[in-house]
Amino acid sequence: MKKKLCCVLLCILFMVPWLSACTAQPRQVEPGELTLATTTSTEDSGLLHYILPAFTEDTDWDVRVISVGTGAALQLGRDGEADVVLVHARREEDRFVAEGYAEMRYDVMYNDFIIVGPADGMVLHSDDAPGTFATILEENLPFISRGDDSGTHIKELDIWAYLGLTPEDNSEYMSVGQGMGATLGMAVELDAYTLVDRATWLSFPDTGNLVIVAEGHAELLNPYGMMIVATTEHPEGAQAFIDWMVSERGQTLIAGFGVEEFGQPLFFPDA
Repeated sequence: MKKKLCCVLLCILFMVPWLSACTAQPRQVEPGELTLATTTSTEDSGLLHYILPAFTEDTDWDVRVISVGTGAALQLGRDGEADVVLVHARREEDRFVAEGYAEMRYDVMYNDFIIVGPADGMVLHSDDAPGTFATILEENLPFISRGDDSGTHIKELDIWAYLGLTPEDNSEYMSVGQGMGATLGMAVELDAYTLVDRATWLSFPDTGNLVIVAEGHAELLNPYGMMIVATTEHPEGAQAFIDWMVSERGQTLIAGFGVEEFGQPLFFPDA
């Protein structure tokens, strides 16, 4: 009997540390560096320079930014070269999730696209974006397209398709394969029309002779979404980033960006 009791006590003594290990708190992940693949508009507008230092201060996670068009940003996610993507082409974002490259999409913010062109040109200011595109084509007016599979380029192609028009029928249509800042700079230099997100327009240093010729149409709404890449090696950090972006802290910073400098926000919180 004494032998049995001793065996039981020994078993208990050995099991206590094992049970303690099993019920221990999850391991603490040491913050490191995340890679964010995002659009040129979030970079060119200055938004990321404004909010990322606050994220790092709050969480100790650093963020390395790769700024490309939406199509290229999503491809970086597919290739496992980014932890998080922040883009603005809803159809492509939904496909990214459907293909299994991310579990879900998070609404983060929105702004809008505008059409800009020469102040002394024949297109007058209106809220008719499709009508403006039709006039540009019919009158053979110079138009600079990003041509880079970005969210802006996809939106432009959607409007042409909505009208049943082929932009290449305009001999003055130029597809340049450049980011938003470079494309807008070319439009300024050539006194041409282009489609641009409002944040880049407001923060652009010199818009020359260009003015807004179309804005406020439903087709010009520009929502941004974030997704955690399924193959990320930093799931805790990626989730912390998205949680922070959709939190009151992140959304307040997004809402405040641009107000002091431009008198209006460049993005609107949408979480």
